[in-house]
Amino acid sequence: MSEVQHDKENKKFYITVNGKEAHMNYRHQDEATVEYHHTYSPPELRGSGVAGKVVRAALEWARSQNLKVIPTCSYVVSFVRRHPEYQDIADLKES
Repeated sequence: MSEVQHDKENKKFYITVNGKEAHMNYRHQDEATVEYHHTYSPPELRGSGVAGKVVRAALEWARSQNLKVIPTCSYVVSFVRRHPEYQDIADLKES
């Protein structure tokens, strides 16, 4: 499986598997906060763990940048709930 890429210009994290792209889009709320608002995985990749890999990379990036995350995408909310190690940077109260 290829590695997750960060496209800063288009504000997304993505991975391409067998020519299909799974991605997660974000937008900056302010200097210290990003909103993770959309995750997509093609039907043929669902259940393979690629969306989780993309979200994990995005959360690790936010942590490395000292950013707080507001997850408004239901997939990101459920990912953070399943992985409490990210609850320190992800604000689930607004989700």
